[in-house]
Amino acid sequence: MNNVHQTSTVQSNKAEATLTNLLGAKPTLAIAALAIVKSDNLDRKIMLANATAKAWYARQLDLSTLSRPLDMPDRPGRPDNPELRPPREMPRRSSHGPRGRYALLHALAHIELNAVDMTWDLVARFAHETMPRAFFDDWVQVGLEEAKHFNLLSKRLNELDGAYGDLPAHDGLWQAAHATGHDLLARLAIVPLILEARGLDVTPSMIEKLKKAEDQASADIIEIIYRDEKRHVAFGMKWFRFMCQRANLPLEATFHKLVREHFRGPLKPPFNEAARSEAGLSPSFYKPLTAFGAVA
Repeated sequence: MNNVHQTSTVQSNKAEATLTNLLGAKPTLAIAALAIVKSDNLDRKIMLANATAKAWYARQLDLSTLSRPLDMPDRPGRPDNPELRPPREMPRRSSHGPRGRYALLHALAHIELNAVDMTWDLVARFAHETMPRAFFDDWVQVGLEEAKHFNLLSKRLNELDGAYGDLPAHDGLWQAAHATGHDLLARLAIVPLILEARGLDVTPSMIEKLKKAEDQASADIIEIIYRDEKRHVAFGMKWFRFMCQRANLPLEATFHKLVREHFRGPLKPPFNEAARSEAGLSPSFYKPLTAFGAVA
């Protein structure tokens, strides 16, 4: 056995042992993903995400031994804080000064935590679907990166003498994911291709504001998120196209139909057309869903 192969084997065995120790038994990918979604301890949630991804890429996890969908929770595990409110009841947030920047980072941390749960929910909820292994490779990568994003933002809040949970947060993101829990194609349409694509539109201005405020440390974190989110949207487009082609469905018409069924209201410009194009989203894909073009 050469040294490279031996090192790889040791790392693979370590990844499997770490996950087994965390869960108490050797799980499948679906069971590990379910455990991530259900964990109400955020340190454990992030640790499980990291361990699951390592074990999956080390090929120490089977996809699933299930013949039917897992019984997924209606809500992900959460600590007592932050207080969750309907979007309309959220207090207006200042965008200026240290308090405004802190509120922005807290809101982004909440978004990324929801992204962790939405991604691993997708992996667990749809593990019984007949999809190529590469589909799960891609979404495990997304789940790992969303955990990284939350961890970076959580640590940044700590550096600013605060913590995630200090401020109230809204519950709209998880509601959007829950509404598409019955349909993988709808989930791909709404989460990566609407919600994450919207992040591509608004993130560059956040980075500039943080830089102007001389908060380079926070700007650096948001730049990492922005770079990764382009790939996440691209994965959404890749697999949405795959499923449409496999089912002989018209790509854009199917997307428009699903968005009108599962997303409230029209899409709002301005759009970051360059970033959306990098991720495979052409204007004809999303512009018909704006206020001007949203008539069914």
